[in-house]
Amino acid sequence: MGGVLLGFGIIGFVIAVGYVAARLGIGGPEAGFVLNRIAFFVTGPALLFTVLARADIADVFSVPLLVALIAAVSMAAVYLVINLLFWRDPLGRATIGSMASGYVNANNIGLPVAVYVLGDAHYVAPLIVIQLVIFAPIGLALLDIEARGSASVGGILSQPVRNPLIIASLTGLVIAVLGIEVPAPVMAPFELLGGAAVPLILMAFGMSLYGQRPFAASEGRSRIVVASVLKAVVMPIMAWVVASLGFGLSGAELFAVVTLSALPTAQNIFNYASRYNRGVVLARDTVLATTLASVPVIVVIAALLA
Repeated sequence: MGGVLLGFGIIGFVIAVGYVAARLGIGGPEAGFVLNRIAFFVTGPALLFTVLARADIADVFSVPLLVALIAAVSMAAVYLVINLLFWRDPLGRATIGSMASGYVNANNIGLPVAVYVLGDAHYVAPLIVIQLVIFAPIGLALLDIEARGSASVGGILSQPVRNPLIIASLTGLVIAVLGIEVPAPVMAPFELLGGAAVPLILMAFGMSLYGQRPFAASEGRSRIVVASVLKAVVMPIMAWVVASLGFGLSGAELFAVVTLSALPTAQNIFNYASRYNRGVVLARDTVLATTLASVPVIVVIAALLA
């Protein structure tokens, strides 16, 4: 469990740095907004490109990918159904809530957990691909539609060529599929920029906590609870059912897919919410709640399946 605690400890420290920076007024009142914009348009795409360009396609397109797809889609669908029955939120906020229910922190926490707990970083590759190539484009397209106030076939089809995160992800995946070896001098600047993505997102998240009251009733506590429970508790159970009963996985593979499904909601969701100003509090508090809950959940999973 040292890997789990190490990963969460590093993330918590950087978030705390962002909070302190906001409290001291470093960067001014718009610092968090600026960091989010830089991460969304510059450093985030660079990171996603480098990760996917080097992915092993045999590891990516495998049974764990199907398990991750089914588990994540199920959680997003359940949230949307609950939203239709009880809240009837606008498209943007409902999209953020559904993504927060099934979109896991595959990079910031997933990679350390894969390396230190599961023993192999390749386990996290299917998660990264499915989220960046399927979930992110769909979610961002819906957010973009509501932000523009209209929907059109041309707008939906052109979404991949207008969003830097999607462009970078698809470019990296194509390079991996074709087996293209990118020269080191060409990859180096992308690695340098990508290395700043995670710290920027985490610091922006920490800045967003200053002066706020997490889990305030007036900010949609019921939505936060539903999204957090779906992500932290129901999704690992769903992954276990699908993997063991549906695909017959056992041993290390079963342990890996269930553990990764228990990862907290990705900070990327907060980044997307901030970019479009939709469901920002919902995203922020769900990320915080699932991050706190994921440590004991993963410890229980390890005790049962490791």
